[in-house]
Amino acid sequence: PSVPSLPQVLPLFRALGATGLLLEYEDTFPYSGPLQLLQAPHAYSPAELRALLSRARAQGLDVVPLVQSFGHMEFVLKHREFAHLREVQALPNALNPHKEESLALVKAMIDQVMALHEDLQWFHIGCDEVYYLGEGEESKQWLQQPDNTPEKLCLSHIKAVATCLCSSYPTVTPIVWDDMLRGISEEALAESGLPQLVQPMIWDYAADIDVEGKVQLLEKYRRCGFSKVWFASAFKGATGVRQWLPPLGPHLRNQLQWLQVGSRSPPGALQGIALTGWQRYDHFSVLCELLPVAIPSLALCLQTLTNGGYSEKVKENVEKLLGISNLEIDTCMSTSLGTFPGSNILTLVTQVSFYLKSSVDELLEKNRYVTGWFSPYHRKRKILHPLIMHHFQPEAVSLLSKWNAVVQDLQAAMEQVFHRSAIEEWMEENVHPSLQKLQQVVDDLDEA
Repeated sequence: PSVPSLPQVLPLFRALGATGLLLEYEDTFPYSGPLQLLQAPHAYSPAELRALLSRARAQGLDVVPLVQSFGHMEFVLKHREFAHLREVQALPNALNPHKEESLALVKAMIDQVMALHEDLQWFHIGCDEVYYLGEGEESKQWLQQPDNTPEKLCLSHIKAVATCLCSSYPTVTPIVWDDMLRGISEEALAESGLPQLVQPMIWDYAADIDVEGKVQLLEKYRRCGFSKVWFASAFKGATGVRQWLPPLGPHLRNQLQWLQVGSRSPPGALQGIALTGWQRYDHFSVLCELLPVAIPSLALCLQTLTNGGYSEKVKENVEKLLGISNLEIDTCMSTSLGTFPGSNILTLVTQVSFYLKSSVDELLEKNRYVTGWFSPYHRKRKILHPLIMHHFQPEAVSLLSKWNAVVQDLQAAMEQVFHRSAIEEWMEENVHPSLQKLQQVVDDLDEA
């Protein structure tokens, strides 16, 4: 989202119960110097970011920056200049933990992000999904030495990053995703010294998480010496790589189960919960649910956590705060417009997702006049019975005109929130395939 659009939603987040903002910048951070090439064309400027951060502080939101330092490093390692720091040469996802330059790179990224943030309490160093760790050439050689294991390799890099951050910024506590730690023995975790340096964030975005398993994992981390842990649920971006609208039911159940885990946590063990809302599954995947479209889901999830459960009162609070008459929990349909920022985007995306493809397919694949008298064979050879044409040309022209108007409105609404490249991508992925098919039939009719 663009910086001007974000301050509009911050007061709403606060009113819904949020106390902080976890920001994974990836290529939207204004890196400079040798790191400047990491910036996307639509990256925030330092001034924009300072403005956003001061607005967040004014709302009483603790900002926690997230900078990946091990896995999910595609936005760095895709660049030729940093390709030599890949764990596996052909793959840009994981950083090579053996090279001194790898740690220097991470330190430079952290330092630049730190320089733009004031009064930080926490800094998230990522470290999730470090796929193919131990499969690089240097790792293979290292693992041949006695007592060396992939777990030890993983722990040593995370510890190096955490130590680096703690020594430069002693008042800031590093947070790490916990998935790489889950399978490591208590003994190895305790001996690594990591529990004295970081707070793990246990994440699970499923609608049916293993509550008992999470409680045991939490107890294991406590026994290893981690003084505090975090949980991470999801309000969007976890139910399908091409998802357009977040299904409220599964996200609500995810929060309710985390509440169960929380109720069985030792007193004082839980530092907080992050409601994640990924915008892509990884750097190379398509966009999933857009932020404005997912605000009802976020509102429902935040209010459920704030109130310790879901009730009719929670539903009423959400409806009141969003200005919507009825929150549909069992469907993705949004029946009323709402007054929250970006509600017009939700309404238009709902229309497109439920009706665009189906209405075009209905005309082009189920209308007997189109399939019987204006097939691809006919269209290619410009064969057309003038009488038959009247049975479907008005409908095709009217449908095209209707969808062009909807898409124009959506484009205008999205321009208030997103950079041009994001709008272009969303339209090309989700709108153009159906619209172009329809346009082509209308053009072919005219020509024939």
